[in-house]
This record gives sequence, C-alpha cells and structure tokens, in this order.
Amino acid sequence: MQSRLLALFACAIPLSQAAETVLGVYLFSRHGDRTAKSTPPANLTDLGYQEVFTSGTYYRDRYVSSSASSKIAGLNTDIVKLSQIAASAPLDNVLMSSAQGFLQGLYPPVGSTLGQETLRNDTVVHAPLDGYQLIPIQTVTSGTGSEDSAWLQGAGNCANAIVSSNNYYSSPEYKSMYDSTLDFYQSLVPVTNATFNSSQANFKNAYTIFDLLNVASIHNSSIPSSDLLTNSTLDQLRTLADNHEYNLGYNSSDSIRAIAGSTLAAQVVQALNTTITSAGKTAKFSIQFGAYASFQSFFGLANLTQVKPDFFGVPDYTSSMAFELFTTAAPTPFPAPEDLQIRFLFHNGTTSNSSTPTAYPLFCGNSLAMSWTDFTNGMNKFAIGSQTGWCKACGNSTGVCASADTSPSSGAKMGSSGGSSGPSKAVCGVIGALVTLVVILSIEALLWLFVVRPKRRRTNTSSEASVARENEGKLKVDGA
Repeated sequence: MQSRLLALFACAIPLSQAAETVLGVYLFSRHGDRTAKSTPPANLTDLGYQEVFTSGTYYRDRYVSSSASSKIAGLNTDIVKLSQIAASAPLDNVLMSSAQGFLQGLYPPVGSTLGQETLRNDTVVHAPLDGYQLIPIQTVTSGTGSEDSAWLQGAGNCANAIVSSNNYYSSPEYKSMYDSTLDFYQSLVPVTNATFNSSQANFKNAYTIFDLLNVASIHNSSIPSSDLLTNSTLDQLRTLADNHEYNLGYNSSDSIRAIAGSTLAAQVVQALNTTITSAGKTAKFSIQFGAYASFQSFFGLANLTQVKPDFFGVPDYTSSMAFELFTTAAPTPFPAPEDLQIRFLFHNGTTSNSSTPTAYPLFCGNSLAMSWTDFTNGMNKFAIGSQTGWCKACGNSTGVCASADTSPSSGAKMGSSGGSSGPSKAVCGVIGALVTLVVILSIEALLWLFVVRPKRRRTNTSSEASVARENEGKLKVDGA
C-alpha cells in the first residue's frame, strides 16, 4: 500500500527537463465547448473556440516557440513547415472546427514583418489576415459525425464493438444502476421534458441527459424548474454519465469494446515511428482531435484507471493527452532507438500556462518515462493499426472490409517494434482482478449514495474563467 501511495504521489511531482531533448510529440485532444448532442447539429461555441485557441497557445509555449519549455528539436518556431506538422480530425463540425482553432493558437498569424514578400519589380505584397497561416487538416474516417451521435460507439461502425457495448445493457450492473437511479431521473422530468419525456428519463440516456443539462447550465439564462439543478444534482448526473460511458467504451474481459482506444494506440505508435525512421525530418508534431470515447477506452487499455480513479470519467472539453518522444543522449545525429524514451501526459479541461498537463505511468508501470521498446511493446498488446486488422477484429465483411483478408493468419504489425496489433486481454491480471472487486463494491457504494445520501464532493483543479470552471469540472470517480 505504501509503495502504491508513493507511485501516485510521484505522478504529481513537477517534471525536470534537465538534459532532455524532445524529438517528437503526438497530441490527442477533445473538442471545445459545444451545443448539446440532443439538439443536432452540434456546433462549436465561441467559448469552445476560445478554449481550443487557449490550449493551442499553451502547446506553442511548450513545444514550438523559440523560448518553449520543452522545445521540439528542429521544429520551425514562427512560420509553419508543413512536413513537420500532421493534423487530423474527423469530418465533424465540432471536431474539425476545434482543430482549426487549436492550430491558430499553435502557429498564429506571422504579422506584417514575416508575412510579406518583395517581387522582382520591388512591389511589396503583404499576406492577407496579418499573415494567417494555412495548415491542412487531414480527414480521418473514424469518428465522422460523432458529435451528432448520442452513442459514440455507433459512429465507429465496428460490428463486434457494437455487440460488445450492447451486452452492457443486459448486465446485472447496468440493471441495478438503472433501477436504483430511476427515481432520480424522474425527478428531473420538469427540467428535461422538452427533450426527454418521462419514458426516456432514465440511466439508459445518462450521458445525453447530462450533456443537455450541462450545456444549459453554461449557456441558458432561462431553464425550466432550474431550482432542481443544484450543484449536487449536476455532480450526480456527471458521475452517472461517467459510469455509463466508461462501461460502453471499455470492458477488461472483452477488449474489442475499446476499439477506439486500440486504433488510437496504433496511430500514436505509427506517427512517432515516422519521426524516428525519418531521423526527425518529418512528423515532429502530430495533432489529432477526437471524441471522449477514444480517451476512455485508451485509459482502460493502458491501465491508467489503476493509477488514478479520475481516469474512469468522461474528460472535459478541450482535454488533451500528449506522448513525448525524448532523449537524454546527444540529439544529433538522431539517437538510436535504445536511447529514446516516451512520457505520457494528460490534462483534464483547457490547458493553459496556469493549468498544465501531468505525467502518469502507463501499463501498470512505476516510472513516468519508459524506453521506446517498452512503450511499443505495451501499446502493441492492444493496438489495431491496419484496415485488415480492424476488419478482422470487428468482424466486418462489407464496405471497406469487403476485400480485406480476415483469415486467422492476417493481422497488422505496428511500427518497427513487430508487436501484434490484434486485441488482447488486459494486462496486469492480478491487479485487474482486484479492480473488478473494487468495481463491484463501488457499484454498491453508489447505490447507497443515491438511496441514502444523494450528495457528493466536487473537486476542481483547473483555473478556468469562472463560468467555464463551474461547468467544466474535473473528471469524477466512476460509479462502476
């Protein structure tokens, strides 16, 4: 127990960057504040635009600018070099717009001095919009339209993952939670009735009900029966939504349910491997915007929920996780693979200079940094990195999978590490068994919480503006 507490304490210790050189980064971010899913189409709000721009500005200060605290070696500071940056997002109003806003903060307009050129005839031409920089964003098919989908698993079209998630609805845990919270949801019908009537006000719609009321609490000046929406009620709604979405996105005994995290893991390894194989000439900084399902399923697969229970929850708007590729050896010539290390960082909510990411150990480890080999081996236990591997794991045989080889011998290899990308059982089996016990006990505790004491403590670690701070609260301990 003492060593466990020491490991958790170490996660909060500020990192020393002495003698380190960052060679590449993969960043995965959630979108900014948006309108509600239950009133599609969802759109990025002005507050959301401000949040992603603020986050982009922070990561500029961390990785890009000439005075950056963890400057990526060789990365252009003012004028973007497109071969060094890889940005991607699904074809989704909220996610694509968030990526654009983030990039504006990462590489802002260059101004009248850098944004001009002199022609042969001595004419000086100034770039439009004060030197606004045009950075292409690659469209990814996974998650397309996800912010208009009440259930993110359906946006992935992975047949086996959908079946797996549906199995949760027939589980004893779900049925107990549904029954024990029905009165709570029914008590909110005067608030939700315009969107969710009495027959829909239940745990099955836990996330969309929370989402509707969370958005309303941020943006609506007039809410029906608003006196029912106390801070305690909103906290309970969030906790139940955390429980609901985590169980739909991850299950330790059925890894295909976490398909979003498996594909993300493959993308991270592939992108950083490109940084290595190009000796740092390309793909120095990869940025992807995606939905919360990818966060939660990756948290489960990487055993982050065993490091801190906050990882059970749905990440707030503009949350981000970064994978830093770094070395303590001489950065030139480009270091050998055995001299490369990886660090994982996460921040819940909008990242800023006053609220920065924290490093956490991956895969049940006890160190905040790991070798490149250990990192790829760990990721490849659950990563799915090819169309063939995805089709095989998902059991899909139509559309893009119609011509895929899904025979038992087919599969995908990841980067240069050679690990299998097929789905696997969760690592840390002994700890996993203990977590299962804790999950069962936690369900019982939550049932008691709602029947006897419907009140819970809210923690805030972000220094957002007051309205965003009140409604973008930190990840909650999952009820499951």
